[in-house]
Amino acid sequence: MSMKKDGAVPTKRALVVALMMCLSLVWAMCTGCSTTAGDSVAASEDPNSTRPEDHPALMLPVHAYKLAGSVEVDGRQGVCCEGDYYWVSGSTSLTKYDRDWKVVAQNLKPFEGYDAEVNHIGDIDVHNNELYVGVEYFMDGVGKNIQIAVYDGDTLQLKRTFPFKPESGQLECSGIAVDPDAGDVWMCSWVGEESGRYLYRYDLGTGEYKGKIHMQMPPQWLQGIACYDGSLYMTADDGTADDDEPDHLYRTTVDPDATSCTVTLERTFDDVTKQGEIEGLTFDQRTGQLLVLYNRGARIVLGMPKGFYEGYDHEISEVFMYDITKRQ
Repeated sequence: MSMKKDGAVPTKRALVVALMMCLSLVWAMCTGCSTTAGDSVAASEDPNSTRPEDHPALMLPVHAYKLAGSVEVDGRQGVCCEGDYYWVSGSTSLTKYDRDWKVVAQNLKPFEGYDAEVNHIGDIDVHNNELYVGVEYFMDGVGKNIQIAVYDGDTLQLKRTFPFKPESGQLECSGIAVDPDAGDVWMCSWVGEESGRYLYRYDLGTGEYKGKIHMQMPPQWLQGIACYDGSLYMTADDGTADDDEPDHLYRTTVDPDATSCTVTLERTFDDVTKQGEIEGLTFDQRTGQLLVLYNRGARIVLGMPKGFYEGYDHEISEVFMYDITKRQ
C-alpha cells in the first residue's frame, strides 16, 4: 500500500507538469499562428508592394455579367456604339444600325482609297462619329500592310489613315480601341508569340506611335479590345470550338509610366448559342451593357473559314448583350 501511495504522488505531479507543458505548447502555437497570419495579411495589404498577387482586387473580376439577349448581324469582326447607333464590321464590310438594329447605311467596298493592298477589317471603335478601323492584308494567319484607318460614321467612307509603326513588332491588327480620356488609340494582335504579347498605343490626336506595353499572363489569340471605366477589356478566341470550349473576356489596367501590365480573367462565355469564334466587343454607355460579337457554324483554321460544322451551311454572326453589375 505504501508503494502505491509513494508511486501515486509522482504520477500526479507528472500529470500536472505534462498538462502545463501542453498548455504552453498550445499557447506558443496559437501565438505563432496568429503572428504568421498577421504578417501574411499585412503583406497582402502593403500599398507599396509592386507584386500583383499582393493586391487581390487586381487579380479578380470587377463586374458580373448577365446575358440579356442577342441579335443576328451582318458582319463577323467587330462592334461599337455611340449615341443612337451601332456599327458592325465584317472582314470586308462596314454596316451602321439604329437602336432597333435596323440597317441605316452600309459600305461593301471599304478598301477604296488605300495605297497598299488590304483585304481585312478587324474589331472597330467609334469616337465623335468617326470609326477607327484596323485594316490589313490577312491570309492564313499572317498579316501585313497594317493600316490605322478612320472612316466617317455616317457615310462609312475612308477619311484618313494613321502612320503605322512596323518597328513596334506588331504583325497583325485584330482590334482597335479609343481611349478619349487619355488621348490614346490601342491596338491588339491576334498573331501569337511576340506580337500577341503586347498592346500597342498611338496618339489619338496626331496618330504618332507612343509605345507598347507587355502583357503579363497574356491571353491567346486576341480578337477585340475596348476601353471601359479606366481599364482595357479584351476578347480572346482561346477556346477550342471542336471541343465545345468557351472563349473569354480579359481585363487589364495600364499605368502610363509602366512597361508591362497584369491581365485578369474577367468572364467566361459559356452561355452563348453555340461555341464558335469570339470577335470584337464594345460597352454601351447608354444601356450599361457589354456587347460581344460571336460567330458560329463555320470551321475556322488559321483565322480563315474552312467549311462548316454539322447542321450549318453558312456562318451566323450574333451580338450578345450582357447587363453589367459591379461586384462587391
